[in-house]
Amino acid sequence: MTSEKQGKCPTMCNCLYFTSNKLNRILNKLAEEEFLKTGLSPSHALTLMNIDFQPGLSQKELSEIMNIKPSTTTRFIDKLETRGLVERKTKGKSSYLYPTQKGIDLQVEIGECWGNLHKRYSEILGCEKGAELTEIIDKAAIKLEENIHK
Repeated sequence: MTSEKQGKCPTMCNCLYFTSNKLNRILNKLAEEEFLKTGLSPSHALTLMNIDFQPGLSQKELSEIMNIKPSTTTRFIDKLETRGLVERKTKGKSSYLYPTQKGIDLQVEIGECWGNLHKRYSEILGCEKGAELTEIIDKAAIKLEENIHK
């Protein structure tokens, strides 16, 4: 048995579920290293970017854009609000999200972190392969999501 295959069940090498989770863990490690200087996790940074990009989003809209559960969105917003990066404005039963000046000021640094992350994985995978892989994964996610309840 080669050392490459030693200790690996064949299912782990041929299963999209396990392979995509492995990739996610590796990318998450790289992303967390890049975002360390902001004091935000990559997910919190993306949440803030979406709010900055579309001020006045409802929490429901943000959940749909980010493809996360409303309870997760609430936790993210709570943390960003505590840090003074986002504010909620309530109208009736709905609340709408706006970046504070502090949140707006952090956008340049957040953009640099995304750029650095892209550069790191592109240096490893190659720019073209990284872009190709991103497109393939996105298309697969869309197709699986569209057909998940059929």
